[in-house]
Amino acid sequence: MKIIRGRQPGAKKVVVYGPEGIGKSTFASRFPDPVFIDTEGSTKDMDVARTEAPTSWTMLMDQVKYMKAHPDTCRTLVVDTIDWAERLCIDHICAQHQKKGVEDFGYGKGYVYVKEEFGRFLDRLSEVTDAGVNVVLTAHTQIKKFEQPDELGSYDRWELKLGQKTTSQTSPLVKEWADMVLFANYKIRSVAMDDKGQKRKAQGGKRVMYTLHHPCWDAKNRYGLPEEMDFDYVGIAHIIEDGKPAMTSPPQRRTGQEAPAQTPPPPQPPQETPGADTGGPRMEDDKGSAFYVDERIDLETLKKVIEQETGAKIL
Repeated sequence: MKIIRGRQPGAKKVVVYGPEGIGKSTFASRFPDPVFIDTEGSTKDMDVARTEAPTSWTMLMDQVKYMKAHPDTCRTLVVDTIDWAERLCIDHICAQHQKKGVEDFGYGKGYVYVKEEFGRFLDRLSEVTDAGVNVVLTAHTQIKKFEQPDELGSYDRWELKLGQKTTSQTSPLVKEWADMVLFANYKIRSVAMDDKGQKRKAQGGKRVMYTLHHPCWDAKNRYGLPEEMDFDYVGIAHIIEDGKPAMTSPPQRRTGQEAPAQTPPPPQPPQETPGADTGGPRMEDDKGSAFYVDERIDLETLKKVIEQETGAKIL
């Protein structure tokens, strides 16, 4: 048996979910050299590389299989979005068993079939990351009523929009699969408009992302990220680039040869000051120019030197 110790760098598995229009696709496009599998047509107005839009579950699985076999195609594979991909999965299961809908199976069996098939999809994506390609899954959100077993009452919380029924098991499967689950939302605060606080209005709207679990949303990370961050790829770039410094601008594709590295000039030896090694005193003329007097010369020679340098006549 082989024991492997220490950190093992490699491609990352990231899930990004949030309300529509917050910028999930744009966020994913900032990852290194991305190729999109656009299941819902959200990248039509974006300058990105993409596959053909999958029209069936089989086509989607084949596209992921191709990326595994050709890891040099890109550095990041983006499935945008997985809740639309889940629809393809449900249609595939229903067609296999000749059912009109997932509820027709009865006793929740349809959701079990979907979970198993979606698990095979995640396994195939893991094979892509094993080949050195990052995988990013985007998803929409839904608000669900949640009841905590050890507490009375219930409350609303944001969740991945996977499965409209509580019997759906694809959402926890995706969260377990990911290295990072990032929840993007608008940060809004309620401000009282009167003294009694009966009239209030919403202010703010800054886009942020949450990286840790909260009673009101699901999130996680394995890299010690702050609980709340600006919704910007720069905040996680150093993780995706495997320890390199975070980028301050989107990665640019190389369009030509890179400029050769500039070789610094060799250090120059210190310049000797003429006359400085004579041991004589330093003198200046009326213009501030410095000169040194060699103490080894006699008095007459010294007078001539001073007269030549200063233009003064020494008697």
